[in-house]
Amino acid sequence: MFAALDGAKCPKRFLGISMLLILAMFAMDKTTASAEEVVNLYSYRQPFLIRPILKAFTEKTGIKTNIVFAKKGMLEKIKATPGAADAVLTVDIGRLHDMDEAGLLQPVQSKVLEQNIPSSYRHPMGHWFGLTTRGRVIYASKKRVKPGAITRYEDLADPKWKGRICTRSGKHVYNVSLFASIVAHSGEAKAKKWLKGLKSNLARKPGGNDRAQAKAIYAGQCDLALANTYYMAKMATNKKKKVQREWAKAAYIVFPNQKDRGTHVNISGAAVTKHAKNRKNAVRLIEFLSGEYAQKLYAGQNYEYPLKTGVTIHPLVASWGKFKADTINLAEVANQRATASKLVDQVDYNNFSPSN
Repeated sequence: MFAALDGAKCPKRFLGISMLLILAMFAMDKTTASAEEVVNLYSYRQPFLIRPILKAFTEKTGIKTNIVFAKKGMLEKIKATPGAADAVLTVDIGRLHDMDEAGLLQPVQSKVLEQNIPSSYRHPMGHWFGLTTRGRVIYASKKRVKPGAITRYEDLADPKWKGRICTRSGKHVYNVSLFASIVAHSGEAKAKKWLKGLKSNLARKPGGNDRAQAKAIYAGQCDLALANTYYMAKMATNKKKKVQREWAKAAYIVFPNQKDRGTHVNISGAAVTKHAKNRKNAVRLIEFLSGEYAQKLYAGQNYEYPLKTGVTIHPLVASWGKFKADTINLAEVANQRATASKLVDQVDYNNFSPSN
């Protein structure tokens, strides 16, 4: 081919066309290489929490990250635009499960991820991987609930707590996951009986977020509440809304079921989309997020527990003490979410009123 470009043997016009073709080939190669050095990420987690880690990933690998924050409708976005996202980052096992059930994720085999993430917190076939955990715990009033007075989720259905418990909606993903874990361990019939007992002990109609439950304890509206661990830290360190510090001071954390299966935990997690255009880079990003540097920063920013063994826990989180986490694979829990949601409807959980 290059011999044919000899100016003595080829017309100038042919030479010019050949050079243009060569330049075009180089341009195409450059475009292809450039496309391979990017990863497009859809994230439920707010950008300010993840951007420092993504910056470190780019500095280490040279791979640019494009992040789209999707508070709602991520599944629909991925369905509507296949290939737009290479990876997804979520804050609940339920969302990962829904995307997997919709056929939007693909399996990943990675020795790095298998070493960094315990098997309980990754999909058996590699469809998703946990990155950090948070406990779904009981907040108890420091004034009105003595330590040791409640030790298990099952105790929430004990009549002695009638009119003393607050929760957010039974349909919220955090509660559905907890209820699903009860189904997974105890079966549907026992879970339904427990849920009816919990409802009968409510102090008010379910609603608000986890902070609202702590506020209700502070205000004396209830003595116990279901909430995630990290909200306690977020309230205790809130500089803009200092009243939340008082809410945090009014309660202490109970890690349920320490003498049997352990406390239910949920995850922040990541997965590679089925139609990822930059699959290798997406896998590299998730591997990076599972590493010590990212785990420490990621967990520390949101007061969660890193999944990689040996990573330092934030001092405030460590101050709550060590606890035994439920080791059931979260895929099993996720498979019971539909049943748990059905039970919420069957017991009419969200329509509770004190007059019932």
